[in-house]
Amino acid sequence: MITRWWPPIGLVAMLLLGWAVGQGPTAADTWFQQLGSDMGPSRTAFLVFTYPPAVTLVLVAVIVVTLRRRQWWLAVAMLLSTPLATLAVQVCKRIFGREKGGALCYPSGHTTFAVVVLGLLVVAAGIAVWSLIVAITLGLLAMFGQAITYHYFTDTIGAALLATSVVCVVALVARREVQAASAARLT
Repeated sequence: MITRWWPPIGLVAMLLLGWAVGQGPTAADTWFQQLGSDMGPSRTAFLVFTYPPAVTLVLVAVIVVTLRRRQWWLAVAMLLSTPLATLAVQVCKRIFGREKGGALCYPSGHTTFAVVVLGLLVVAAGIAVWSLIVAITLGLLAMFGQAITYHYFTDTIGAALLATSVVCVVALVARREVQAASAARLT
């Protein structure tokens, strides 16, 4: 049930957060930035969780597993989800115009990409407990890494709202494909 309703709720929440935070940092943003500053150069170690080549490898593995299962529509939805999420991020960045260090920052593209891919892992694993634990843990570390370096904390929250909305749409495709396969077996 939440899968069907979350996409519009998550998108509206992301938009409202973007308008609420405005152009500058919030108190939470400042706290995370100070923490990152206090950590010094070691804070960059957390960027591994949003490192595009590593995240892309996970995406490719998830799509390969889906293709091996002959879940064609799910594989197509997974393949399209990350570029569509990236396009949505770029549109939102221009709408909100929030900057950090001279670059548009709301919502975080790196965080969106990582959270979408981790969500796809959960969908491919059939929402297994292990996949939820892995996705939540790595997703939070990805958000943390960006919040203490290149982005504001609220940028990562907006990214998570957008990304989980995209993943829920993919989960709906997965559900329909499973239902169609079950119905075909019964006839």
